[in-house]
Amino acid sequence: MPIRVLIADDHKIMLAGLRSLLEKQTDFEVVGEAENGRKAVQLAREKKPDVVVMDVSMPDLNGMEATTQIIESIPETKVIALSMHSDKRFVMGMLRAGASGYLLKDCASQELANAIIQVSSNKKYLSPEITGVVIDDFLQGGDAEHADAASSVLSAREREVLQLIAEGWSTKQIAAHLYVSVKTIETHRRQIMKKLDLHTIADLTKYAIREGLTSIE
Repeated sequence: MPIRVLIADDHKIMLAGLRSLLEKQTDFEVVGEAENGRKAVQLAREKKPDVVVMDVSMPDLNGMEATTQIIESIPETKVIALSMHSDKRFVMGMLRAGASGYLLKDCASQELANAIIQVSSNKKYLSPEITGVVIDDFLQGGDAEHADAASSVLSAREREVLQLIAEGWSTKQIAAHLYVSVKTIETHRRQIMKKLDLHTIADLTKYAIREGLTSIE
């Protein structure tokens, strides 16, 4: 029985390449593609794949938030992070969100099939370049640094709103997108600014980029 895989990446060429790579092998069945984290969560809940290959930096809802929501909804589904970034904040953010593996995009063609097989067997998989990042974080007592990160300071909904603000969405657009009132989003924005002690949209945007909630790609 093939391993059922969902692919999430905001670059169409990358999506097509990953699908092609997996479909050449009988071990895998690609059950869906998502161009952002919110769509990935929706499809994961519908398709219940064995493994989600998740880009870390995506618009609307980033890979860390999407991974958290998928693991909470479908604990049996495994997530493999796929990223251009070996930066510690992305690696540890995805692992703390519940990802079972982390691959760098430039290694994906060689490592992806093996990574999917490993995590679907309840094992972990890290690209060799990533292993050192994880060990360093452990040796440096990463939890102390993590205490001030957005994931602990802000609620999940506040992180969603912050990402959309940083990506240029208006209050009205965010309210419509999340199916809440404009007043609710205004309250979230005030709370975010208060918790982070930031006072302008520019400051919020810089913070979101620095914390890996969104990117400048």
